Amino acid sequence: MNGRRVLLVVGGGIAAYKVPELVRALRQAGCQVRCALTEAAAAFVSPLVLQSLTGQPVCRSLLSAGEEGQIGHIELADWAELVLIAPASADLLARMAGGHAGDLPTAVLLATRAPLLAAPAMNVNMWEHPATQANVALLRERGVRFAGPESGELACGWQGSGRMSEPGALAAQAALLLGTRSLAGARVLVTAGGTRERLDAVRVLANRSSGKMGFAVAAEAARRGAEVVLVAAPCALPTPAGVRRVDVESALEMREAVRAEAPGAAVVVMSAAVADFRPARPQSHKIKKEELAEDAGLHIELLRNPDILAELCAARPAAAPGAPPVPIVVGFAAESRDLLAAARRKLARKGCDLLVANDIRQPGGGFESDENAVVLLDAAGGAEELPRLPKAEVAAHLWDRVEKLREPGL
Repeated sequence: MNGRRVLLVVGGGIAAYKVPELVRALRQAGCQVRCALTEAAAAFVSPLVLQSLTGQPVCRSLLSAGEEGQIGHIELADWAELVLIAPASADLLARMAGGHAGDLPTAVLLATRAPLLAAPAMNVNMWEHPATQANVALLRERGVRFAGPESGELACGWQGSGRMSEPGALAAQAALLLGTRSLAGARVLVTAGGTRERLDAVRVLANRSSGKMGFAVAAEAARRGAEVVLVAAPCALPTPAGVRRVDVESALEMREAVRAEAPGAAVVVMSAAVADFRPARPQSHKIKKEELAEDAGLHIELLRNPDILAELCAARPAAAPGAPPVPIVVGFAAESRDLLAAARRKLARKGCDLLVANDIRQPGGGFESDENAVVLLDAAGGAEELPRLPKAEVAAHLWDRVEKLREPGL
């Protein structure tokens, strides 16, 4: 997102109070942001605030000699790589559908060739009105993308659809539309999170995986244009924009989900921390201390879980000479000692094409952290060590490597 140019068209509505936070989210992602306000929008959010946050003059008037001396609305339309309309009021959607150009924002919307992303915000009755729905349907036919609206309590006191999507979600949608499209047409399967194995009615055997790395991998694949399926073990993370999510709990459930979703995938990234063992006899009730003899311990028999990664690699057909395997399979290894030696053994044992290894003892990286320091190992014996980076950047490096593997002859 560094340096990408986003024009934010702000419509009139109480949801405009979220716009400064949206600007911050886009700027933190690396975007250049400029704002164009309708006359009504200026009553809800201060142009001075937006100018301070963007570092750019706020555009408001189609008839201003200062703003339009060089045909400013055309310059603004050409500058934008993405136009985000937030909030998109019922009135603004109607004027967009009608092709109006009576003010600077609507003139820009007619003149730009950039993708349009609209974030509706209005009263539920206005949103559900046939006129609004007809306008939305027409705009969708013309290629306008929509984010939201969300359901909940509205500023007017009503309950229902009409809330503008949160700034973070809109920034994620913007990133999706500004992606490189280098994986366009490819189907990608990603697993993430840590599986849970039921011990009794209330207890599970689990690990510390937060799922952050796998979710970052899925988000980056979607940003590059892939059709992404994310098989997620229990975690509290929101689904990345443009990703279809399948929730599972145990290793056996993850195995079945992978088997169902892997056919047709060009790439499978197995970043989930899958439990190696499960209780042989999980109890349907809660095991209580008073049911055990005094000072007696609890003995749990464990069964080995299937090796999903090894099964997936073994089931692949042999690749033609010079062609990449289908699917390309990426594994992960979280190690606490002998990182490279242990990771190379795992790479050979599993049969995958690329292995991402990280030392979980390293401070500030690994489980539950927002950063990771990894080594990328390939089947040819190569190793690329990355410094500690945000997991989103690690995901970008990973997909750069995968894309090289997908190139014919490599």
